[in-house]
Amino acid sequence: MKPTQPPTGGQGSALAQPLSLPSLPRIAAYLGLLLLGAVVGVAGGLAQAAWFPLGLLLALTAAAGLFLGGARTTGGRAGAVAPAAGWMISVLLLTSTRPEGDFLFAAGVGSYLFLLGGMAVAVMCATLGRGRQPAGSGARLGK
Repeated sequence: MKPTQPPTGGQGSALAQPLSLPSLPRIAAYLGLLLLGAVVGVAGGLAQAAWFPLGLLLALTAAAGLFLGGARTTGGRAGAVAPAAGWMISVLLLTSTRPEGDFLFAAGVGSYLFLLGGMAVAVMCATLGRGRQPAGSGARLGK
């Protein structure tokens, strides 16, 4: 048996391509999305507690819009992961109790729906984001 050889003329798999470092504007965009995700996490935590059914829906919709918008704007899944990481960090910091016993999230259904729903929305938006597409005419993307 002969070993199969990869087809010539194309760019090959996206996993076989050399790793390219992101440019400075792209890094700035990811840091901005990270900070914006933290702001949306804090605002969503306050809104879901203030107006329970509609505040929860508003907070999750805002998070989904930011995650999906980040993915579409940057053209990759990392655009959804950056604000999701900021959202997750801010929400987890808000759930921890302070030495005085103060905390922002109560142990209720709304808080758990916000935490779990936000995580599910982040995973869905990162999955829906467009991944890297191979460049060149050798790929059969449209067929």
